[in-house]
Amino acid sequence: MPDGHRFPYYKYEGVRRRLLPLLPVLDTPALRWADAARVHDPHWLRRWRRGEVDRHEERAFGLPWSPGVVERARRAAGGSLAALHDALRVGWGANLAGGTHHAFRDRAEGFCLVNDAAILTRIALDDGLARRVAVVDLDVHQGNGTAALLGTEARAFTLSVHGERNYPFRKEVSSLDIGLGDGVTDAEYLSVVRDRVLPPLEAFRPDLLLYLAGADVLAGDRFGRFALTLDGVRERNRAVLGWARAAGVPVVTMMAGGYNHDHALTVEAHASVVLDGLDVLG
Repeated sequence: MPDGHRFPYYKYEGVRRRLLPLLPVLDTPALRWADAARVHDPHWLRRWRRGEVDRHEERAFGLPWSPGVVERARRAAGGSLAALHDALRVGWGANLAGGTHHAFRDRAEGFCLVNDAAILTRIALDDGLARRVAVVDLDVHQGNGTAALLGTEARAFTLSVHGERNYPFRKEVSSLDIGLGDGVTDAEYLSVVRDRVLPPLEAFRPDLLLYLAGADVLAGDRFGRFALTLDGVRERNRAVLGWARAAGVPVVTMMAGGYNHDHALTVEAHASVVLDGLDVLG
């Protein structure tokens, strides 16, 4: 990457090092292109594989094209798919990457090339692994690609809590969108989770939960406008994971965004999703 690029590569290795003393961190398989094509246009995927993209597409993606960038996207999504199979086997699977919710059928945006949440939903439903899938997206940015890709699927429930005035500035329509103002604090955010997220999730009655646990809700995030503390983020995680445990619903956790000025805080917030999962889910 160019020096000073805003993409937070540091956090992936940081989270890995934070968690290695506690549990094994496994390498991920690459997602099969055939699985990516379940939600993405095959011709468009071929163009990205071959590097046949223009500067406008690179700018929208946010990263310069290279074979390594494409391979990284496949492996990030492959980690989510591996976590799905873990979740179906033991109740919980965690990917220390993924949550690439800005990718559309034939368009890459916001560091997201392939949409792992939509791909997992399609695989789970089409392959008979689940009957109803809920995607709970608590990144500070709306999961616009996920909303668009799953908008006509009645067996999927897409829920996004995000900054109303933040990127993407043209929002898509999720099953439930909860747009919040700038400066949201722990108390307000946790009230939203308890009163406006968990009840409709309970009403939908999924048998698989995909949880995008964005760390960009923290105060001090470069691209977020909320003001949560690390304690607030952990209470959020515990509320969602506690619901999944009580409901007996397998859950896949994915990293999503986090770009704090304090790099150590970004790492700790992302690692906390796994730490909270170990505590709540066992």
